[in-house]
Amino acid sequence: MSKGPSIKALGIESSCDDTSVAIVRYKPGETPKVLALVVQNQSTLHEQYGGIVPEIAARAHSDRLDSCTLEVLKKAQLTLTDLDCIAVTAGPGLIGGVISGVSFAKGLAAGSNLPLIGVNHLAAHALTARMTHKVAFPYLCLLVSGGHCQFLTVKAPDKFIRLGGTIDDAPGEAFDKTARQLGLAQPGGPSIEKMAVSGNSTKYAFPRPLKNQQGCNLSFSGLKTSLLRAKEKIIAKEGSISSTRMADLCASFQRAASESLSLKSQVALDTFAKQLGQKPTLFTLSGGVAANQVIRKDVQKICDEENIPFYAPPLEYCTDNGAMIAWAGIEKYRLNQFDGFDLQARSRWPLDTTSSPILGGGKRGAKS
Repeated sequence: MSKGPSIKALGIESSCDDTSVAIVRYKPGETPKVLALVVQNQSTLHEQYGGIVPEIAARAHSDRLDSCTLEVLKKAQLTLTDLDCIAVTAGPGLIGGVISGVSFAKGLAAGSNLPLIGVNHLAAHALTARMTHKVAFPYLCLLVSGGHCQFLTVKAPDKFIRLGGTIDDAPGEAFDKTARQLGLAQPGGPSIEKMAVSGNSTKYAFPRPLKNQQGCNLSFSGLKTSLLRAKEKIIAKEGSISSTRMADLCASFQRAASESLSLKSQVALDTFAKQLGQKPTLFTLSGGVAANQVIRKDVQKICDEENIPFYAPPLEYCTDNGAMIAWAGIEKYRLNQFDGFDLQARSRWPLDTTSSPILGGGKRGAKS
C-alpha cells in the first residue's frame, strides 16, 4: 500500500532512443504532479547512420539508466524509500532497449523492496491526458508516433478498443523515411515541419490514401512513394532540388499527412458515438507526432466543429518520457495490478487484444 495519502511512482522509459526517468506524485482530488523528469536523447549517437541502430540504443540505455535515476531523485529531493512503486516500459519497442529498462527496474525494485509494475508504452501515451489534464473515461485517443498510429477508445486504464489504425507505415515512420529521401536530418518530423514553414502546401497534389474508404484505417506508404516520384521528376527536369522546391515538397507532404489524420478523426468520432451511444468526454492527440503543430490544428478544427473538447499534451510529454510511464504505473497501482520478477520484455504488445490485428503476426505476435 501507499506510504501515505499520495502515491509516488518512479517511471523508467527505454523503448526507443530516449533514456528517461521521472517521478510523478498523485494525490486524490488533485492533478498529478511531475516532481522531476530527466530525458537523455541519443540523436548524436545515431546521426551518422541515418536512423536508430538498436544495438547502440540498447547499450546507451544500459549506460545511462542509473545516472538518470540518481539525477531524477536528486531533482525531486527524494530517496527510493520515499517512493511507492517502480514502473517500467515492458513493451512494445526495440527489444534491446526494453530489456535494458526492465532488467534495471527489476534490480531497483528488488533492492528497494518496492512493487514492480510493467507498463505498456502505448497505454502510457494514451493515458497521458489523465496526467496533465483532468479527463474522465471514456475518451477518444489518436496515438501517432514513429512506430504506431491508432484510434483508441479509452474506457479504463486497462481497457482499450482500437477503432482503426495504419495498415502500413506509421506517420512518424513516413516522416522519417521522407526526410531521409530529401537529405534532411533525423528525426524526420521536426525537420520536415521546419522546412515546410516557408513552403507552399498546395504545390504538389499528394494523395490522401483511404480517404474514400469506410472505417478509421489509414495508410501512409503511398504518400511517401508519391513524394519520391515528385522528387525524381524535379531532379530529371531541373538537375537538382532548390530550397524552394524542398520547402514545397515538405509543406505538401505535411499537409497531406495532416489531412489524412483529420479526415479519419471525423470518422473515428462518429464511430465512437455509434458504438458507445455517447460522445467522448475528450479527443486527445498523443505520441511523438502529436508535437506537429499543423496536425494539432487540423485535428482540433474537427473537434471544434463537433463541439468535442480537444487536448494535446505539452510537447515534452508527446515524445517518449518517463513521466507518462510513472503515471501509467500509478493508474495500475490504484487497480492493484503489480508484476513479479518474471516480468518479460516484449517487442510487440497490442493494447486491444480482442480485435483482429491490422499489422504483423508470427512469433513475436501482432504489432497492432
